[in-house]
Amino acid sequence: MDFQHRVAGKTGSGGVASYSESNRDRRERLRLLALETIDLAKDPYFMRNHLGSYECKLCLTLHNNEGSYLAHTQGKKHQANLARRAAKDAREQSILPALDKPRVDIRKFVKIGRPGYRVTKQRDPDTGQQSLLFQVDYPEIGEGVTPRHRFMAAFEQKMEPPDRAWQYLLFAAEPYETIGFKVPSREVDKGDNKFWTLWNSETKQFFLQFAFKLDTFPADPSSMTSLVPSGLQGPSNLGIPPARLPMLNNKAPPPVPIVPAS
Repeated sequence: MDFQHRVAGKTGSGGVASYSESNRDRRERLRLLALETIDLAKDPYFMRNHLGSYECKLCLTLHNNEGSYLAHTQGKKHQANLARRAAKDAREQSILPALDKPRVDIRKFVKIGRPGYRVTKQRDPDTGQQSLLFQVDYPEIGEGVTPRHRFMAAFEQKMEPPDRAWQYLLFAAEPYETIGFKVPSREVDKGDNKFWTLWNSETKQFFLQFAFKLDTFPADPSSMTSLVPSGLQGPSNLGIPPARLPMLNNKAPPPVPIVPAS
């Protein structure tokens, strides 16, 4: 043992170290060794209590300083408890079934532009309900692909400042770009013959018709005129006139009797 750094000590003149001095020197060497290999900030069992002392949550021991805790982590008791905890975790892990995460394959394709479309504003002569009929043409749609649609709230889109008075109706089909229509944010009537869709695989046309409920009928019918305003990423900024699409054939469900809105 090196005694050359002791107070008033000279090399070769010191006596035999006592048991307490040897034990203190051993703990100091263990603390320095643990500091090189252990990060207390990442130790899950290291905790400082309200009294300012330190606790080992694994062994339920108290320590006055970090050095005492680090020396404890190198002892037999702490190492035995670590091995016991690892064996328990491995046993519990083998009992629990492994959950398979669903794998979602991201489909990549080259977009070929926006499809042609036609929108018809209608009104039921019996009930006075306003309705919209959408016809979207997909002549180059991918094989086995069926067009999809969904309503989107104004707060979901990032193209325009959100406005509660409007919602968006989206149509998507590969390899075409997704198009959107800005329609009044009113409750849609999904009753019989009020809301229907049809995909005609022969003419490559997708039809969707829906009606608004009467209890949300606006006082000003002119609100139906602004269907797709400028600035929306959709058919409004195509710069080409809407495609002339053929009318429904016999495969379409019978629509509600309607007359053009005045």
